[in-house]
Amino acid sequence: MRRDFEVIAHTADIGIVAKGADVKQAFANAARGMFSIITELDTVKEKEHRRIEVTAPDREALLVNWLNELIYLFETKEILFNRFDVTHLTDTELKAVGYGEKLDLAKHHLKREVKAATYHTLKIEENGGCKVRVLFDI
Repeated sequence: MRRDFEVIAHTADIGIVAKGADVKQAFANAARGMFSIITELDTVKEKEHRRIEVTAPDREALLVNWLNELIYLFETKEILFNRFDVTHLTDTELKAVGYGEKLDLAKHHLKREVKAATYHTLKIEENGGCKVRVLFDI
């Protein structure tokens, strides 16, 4: 079983700590971790893909914007993702491809609503790899 993210409890929210060999992988794993809060990832097949681009004034804001864009796509297009390839990443711009499928309530059990990624205790650490910590409003 892959352990590229960990769900963490917080007083009124929920969060994740995601790791990667580099920042791209950590951002991708943060997105996977977020979707693991929403549904069981092993029920989500890679039937379609979506190109995603976000910008922000700095890397911390970029992480929040990235995750909130994915929440927006889930809420408006009903797409569940289970894998992400971050193809381009700077401190202010991210381009990625998300793989997943349309929500099917007969197949996908929704565990918890995630309203937004927050800046509360947000952290991006690079030291022989990358680790990110983010809390979500639920």
